[in-house]
Amino acid sequence: MDTPKIFESEYRFCLILWEHEPVKSKELVKLCEEQLGWKSTTTYTVIKRLSERGVVKNENTIVTSLVSKEEAQAAEIDELVDRTFEGSLPAFIAAFTKHQKLSDKELDEVQRMIDRYRKGE
Repeated sequence: MDTPKIFESEYRFCLILWEHEPVKSKELVKLCEEQLGWKSTTTYTVIKRLSERGVVKNENTIVTSLVSKEEAQAAEIDELVDRTFEGSLPAFIAAFTKHQKLSDKELDEVQRMIDRYRKGE
């Protein structure tokens, strides 16, 4: 199943949800007002929109996510690589590392990920 698209403002909402879930919708309204400056109607509209797309579930005023933070991030990276780098992960990595300095610790972690991938883990 494809991960539903989560737009920028919705992602900021999801960050709050992921940190506090399961959470009552009334509490989520309060958090969004404090952290995003949203009115209650905006928060309820986003909850409804994300519910319709299968990103969140609002049952008995308790809101929970149906898409994890990791799934949302992976889908966004997949879309970026497909759209901007014609699906080429090496092209994405080349562009990223050209403008972003990686520490030895970060390079070691990337190498461990590659090694685990090669082993099928």
